[in-house]
Amino acid sequence: MTFTMEMENRDLLVEGAKVFGIYLHEKEVEAFDFYLRELLKWNQKINLTAIRSERGIVLKHFLDSLSVYPYLSETISLLDAGSGAGFPGIPLKIVQPSLEITLIDSVRKKVDFQRHIIRMLGLKRIGAIHGRVQDKEVLQSLTGQFDTVISRAFSDLQTLLLLTYPFLRKGGLLLAMKGKRERGEIGRPCKGEETQYRLQKTVSFLLPQSSFKRSILLFQKR
Repeated sequence: MTFTMEMENRDLLVEGAKVFGIYLHEKEVEAFDFYLRELLKWNQKINLTAIRSERGIVLKHFLDSLSVYPYLSETISLLDAGSGAGFPGIPLKIVQPSLEITLIDSVRKKVDFQRHIIRMLGLKRIGAIHGRVQDKEVLQSLTGQFDTVISRAFSDLQTLLLLTYPFLRKGGLLLAMKGKRERGEIGRPCKGEETQYRLQKTVSFLLPQSSFKRSILLFQKR
């Protein structure tokens, strides 16, 4: 197998994935290699991501996406809200084919890219929707459909809690992926007539072989 990814970045991907309990086979590395190549190629024409280096994509997109893998052991159906160029949903699908994943993003060109990657990798039981989670049609078709909702695109956590609540089944999980926790960032569930969560835990960590701080907030729908 001939890879286009530089050896040091391939090693970073393989060894970094192990930190999250994932042991990549050659076929999976091949899929990530294709994903990287297509992202760099498409990004020359349309702005899919501000990260333009191989190492940056492996670290801040691929490995960051895989960091939530340890918390998906009881997940069958997953909604990736604001999925951008397919993160974290597509990397999670590559390493866990049994997941049933729906990606949604409001930017058409990003959804087109997601669909391209899904088609070229031959991924099954994963679909990409052009829209927003607050759209009436999206709410009508997807309400109460998911074990887990995940997002790393919302900067306002309270808004994320409010908008994603309808999509979760009772007892389902919301995984909010963040950079390092800001002072005043959530320490309790959002309270209101429309939402009711229990904050299960907050996990803070460094991305493998880097100084980039990340955190994952896990909320359970009551």
